[in-house]
Formats: sequence, structure tokens, C-alpha cells
Amino acid sequence: MTRPPIPPFDEASAIIKVRAAEDGWNSREPAKIARAYTPDSQWRNRSEFLQGRTEIEAFLVAKWQTEMDYRLIKEIWAFAGNRIAVRFAYEWHDSTNSWFRSYGNENWEFDDAGLMRLRIASINDLAITESERKYRWPLGRRPDDHPGLTQLGL
Repeated sequence: MTRPPIPPFDEASAIIKVRAAEDGWNSREPAKIARAYTPDSQWRNRSEFLQGRTEIEAFLVAKWQTEMDYRLIKEIWAFAGNRIAVRFAYEWHDSTNSWFRSYGNENWEFDDAGLMRLRIASINDLAITESERKYRWPLGRRPDDHPGLTQLGL
């Protein structure tokens, strides 16, 4: 199975890969998202360490039970060969309807088929008010005309 674009990445293909990842996560479909990773993919997400699609899928199911109305924007930071670095911010609320914007960076490494085999994520959460939200599109894919992180001053 291949998941284009495949490495080595140029700027155009890296941007496509980043947007595909954003779109996948905004779908909030854990099984679909897990297929973008190698069967033995390794993750560090905050202080959690995961390995393989089964653990990734379970992690995502739990994530979206806690992080409700999740909306994400990713932006490319750098790329070389089979690696891409991104920065991101996402908004969500918890079961008490307290809103947060989570900021972070990810380092990705891909296999020759374009599947992610390594994901290292560092993330910080900032409490925000509902009126401070910047992501107000309907749940799902971010519209093409919605500003990205740089345009939003994030």
C-alpha cells in the first residue's frame, strides 16, 4: 500500500502531505487515520508513547471523547528527504464546556511508501473563552478559504 505523496519530499509534495494529515485528523475517524501510519509506527504524543496502528486508533478514540468539537490547522515548518516538521494549533472543549487551544510541533518520518513510521509531538494547552475561538467552520475538513495559522497570527 502506498500513500502519496511519497518521499523524498519537495516543497509542493510536503505541503500536500501536511494538508492530507490535517484533513484526516479533522475527519475524527480513528480507523481511517491509523491507516496513514505504518503497522509498527512509533509515536510520542506529549508524555504518551504508542506503537502500532491498534494503539494509535485506541488513543484517537479516547482523545475525541475528551477533546470535543475538535478543529485542527497544521502548517509546514521544514522538510528534507523523508521527514517533515509541522506546527499546529487545534481548538476543542471538554465536558464542562471549557474551551482550549492546543499548540504544538510535530516531527514526522515516512517510509518509502509514504506511510508515517515516526511521529514525535510536543503540545501545550491554553484555556480560552468561547469568544476567543478562531476555528468556527462546521466539523470536518477546514474550508480552503479559511485562514491558516500564519494568517490568524498563531
